[in-house]
Amino acid sequence: MGIRGLFQRIGNTFVGGILRSPFHGLLSKNTMLITFTGRVSGKRYTTPVNYLLVGDVLYVVSMRDRTWWRNLRGGGPVTLRLNGEKVHGWGEVVEDDEGIHQHLLAYLQEAPNFARYFGVGLDVDGQPNGEDVARASRSRVMVMIRLDE
Repeated sequence: MGIRGLFQRIGNTFVGGILRSPFHGLLSKNTMLITFTGRVSGKRYTTPVNYLLVGDVLYVVSMRDRTWWRNLRGGGPVTLRLNGEKVHGWGEVVEDDEGIHQHLLAYLQEAPNFARYFGVGLDVDGQPNGEDVARASRSRVMVMIRLDE
């Protein structure tokens, strides 16, 4: 594990501790814990992720070079620590270029204030630039989570 991985692990542990504590409100507005089962190992893994709730779907954008989301290829059950509560859902990965582009565009139309984190410019009406979204989509995947009733 390199220095980047070490800092990431320390940061994830710190963020996870806050999200499990009574102080979760400091981060819960757009950060949650996702727990899933490894497809090969069968182990349970938990990692903090940023999310956006649109209707009844939680959207999580991840870098393509991360590995955690690969466990949700083909769909899979997830447990979330969302706003201090433990909830269950079903996560699915969108990793085709067109699908990611469409979902990322909708994501940024819903939350244009996140555009800068993706290197996406906004036009005079506050709408994301399509070429920037296409470029950002190439290095990312979208995880869509539907909560259980």
